[in-house]
Amino acid sequence: MTPMTKVYAVVLEHGEHNWSAYVPDLPGCIATGTTREQTLALIQEAIAFHIEGMQFHNQQIPEPTTQVEWVEVAAS
Repeated sequence: MTPMTKVYAVVLEHGEHNWSAYVPDLPGCIATGTTREQTLALIQEAIAFHIEGMQFHNQQIPEPTTQVEWVEVAAS
């Protein structure tokens, strides 16, 4: 059996002393790290762990539905 692959949108935020990340389609799935790269690696692990927990509890795995776009606006 081939494992199913899903691609989830991840929101990264840079704070004063760290980075944080969350997954809008997986409420409660978060990670923090000292660098962007570390935070991306940690959120990938967090997503896998989150899904594993959902499967253990026989919960439906949400489909990725969040879409991300960049919007340019004039700012003075």
